[in-house]
Amino acid sequence: MVPRLTTALLLSFLLSLGSAAHAQQSERFGPFELHYSVVNTTFLEPQVAATYGITRGKKRAILNLAVREHVETGTEARTMQLKGRTWDLIQNQDLTFQEVREGPAIYYIAEFSFINEEWRFFEVHFRPEGAGETYTFKFKHQLYIN
Repeated sequence: MVPRLTTALLLSFLLSLGSAAHAQQSERFGPFELHYSVVNTTFLEPQVAATYGITRGKKRAILNLAVREHVETGTEARTMQLKGRTWDLIQNQDLTFQEVREGPAIYYIAEFSFINEEWRFFEVHFRPEGAGETYTFKFKHQLYIN
């Protein structure tokens, strides 16, 4: 059985597949592949949000990160040390990540608030388990109230 948060995030990912702009997103850093998504908290069921201490709201979202290492037999989930921030033209927020482990899956979520239709910029410094260096990842994402 798939755990509730994984199901909610998977559902929001599947809903976003209708738009090419929101397809699965990942970036490669040496042997590591960082997967990322931004999800409005209103997509989460109230019970799921409560279970993980996530505040639902029309101007709130979560950044979801997971890293996998490419090995001879495929890929394996890795833990990582994270530090990040997000900003727009008005506000700057440090990101506080919560590690979630569900079966073999390991991912990290951080909540933040946003302004409708504003571009959010993200900068994350991460060091996967077994990595010899800390990587920096930057991206931007436009959010809408739904």
